Amino acid sequence: MTDRTIVHLDLDTFFVSVERLMNPKLIGKPVLIGGTSDRGVVASCSYEARRFGVSSAMPMRMALNLCGDAIVVRGDMEEYSKYSRMVTEIIAEKAPVYEKASIDEHYLDITGMDRFFGSMKWTHELRERIIKETGLPISLGLSVNKTVSKIATGEAKPNGELQVEQPRVKPFLAPLSIRKIPMIGLKTYQLLRSMGVADIQTLSMIPPEMMEKLMGKNGHDIWKKANGIDSTPVVPYSEQKSISTESTFEKDTIDVVRLREILSSMVEKIAFQLRKKGKLTGCVTVKIRYSNFDTHTLQKTIPYTSFDHVLTKIALELFGRLYQRRMLIRLIGIRVSHLVNGVQQLNMFEDTPEMVSLYQTLDRIRKRFGPQAVRKAISMFPREDGENGTGTNPKKLHYRELSDADELG
Repeated sequence: MTDRTIVHLDLDTFFVSVERLMNPKLIGKPVLIGGTSDRGVVASCSYEARRFGVSSAMPMRMALNLCGDAIVVRGDMEEYSKYSRMVTEIIAEKAPVYEKASIDEHYLDITGMDRFFGSMKWTHELRERIIKETGLPISLGLSVNKTVSKIATGEAKPNGELQVEQPRVKPFLAPLSIRKIPMIGLKTYQLLRSMGVADIQTLSMIPPEMMEKLMGKNGHDIWKKANGIDSTPVVPYSEQKSISTESTFEKDTIDVVRLREILSSMVEKIAFQLRKKGKLTGCVTVKIRYSNFDTHTLQKTIPYTSFDHVLTKIALELFGRLYQRRMLIRLIGIRVSHLVNGVQQLNMFEDTPEMVSLYQTLDRIRKRFGPQAVRKAISMFPREDGENGTGTNPKKLHYRELSDADELG
């Protein structure tokens, strides 16, 4: 594969940086973002707090024991989503191809840019513009593929930039800890360390067949990354997959109560799919088709989430605004789009983590016994059509993934 020019942009301590824009008194102080009670969890922390050993996902009580002077701020997902979109809009205006990898990360493919502007000069100017227009610190790595550019960004932090050209890739990677490789989590790290593998150079010298025997396909992928090999494309953001489902009824209906129940059930299943894939959604679309085949959709941009209770409220609000004609309905559907990678640490700033724990428990049951193993009472449909006298029993719900650019249905 010909050499590419890939940029990785990562907003530094993103949640903390947004909070500091809103409250400059936080600048230079140890800051913890998360639940404000000692039962909460740290969603993000400043570099000043990290020096005391604080890290994300740590119980708030433990973090405050390590750093007693830290200022705890309850997170504001709406503000974080707003600034995330602001950065994306600036990138979208300038970059030929970009991928929004998470709420605070972007990849850009600027292959060929050297012929016109100079890749590093262009990327530097883009970074400067983001800083100027948003006030947020951001770091960048520029290299031949996504893996090396992401690792370069990590080395450039905080608020820096680093280019690693092809001849420097292996010398750059060699002395770094294997933890720097994006695919290596705690278990893999512990396994490799038990084999005496500490740095990327040592890992790169293990025969790929041995890595594959040890870890399966993942082992071979890790070996390739350790050798600076990564052909993963930058996926244009407009082509990021969305998840949709719709239901056509056996009999057209006007039963609003039942329609809302069915919509809630759809949301529950889609939200589980999001969490299973490690995705968050930033846009919800609801669709209805009347008995005369008139079809209408309404969508809303939202703070990034994958929680049922948040998405259900939005879906029902959209349905209420959409269903105005009180005609018989033959089909109802929902789509979530503007997907980004993310885990529900974005909601760790809940004061009571019980809701998060509940979702994690339900999802574990569904993964083990199937999606239908546990459901909310509202989503339990009658077994036979017309059992409740309304004729609103839906046909089997159909799920599909489609391009973000496609229309729902």
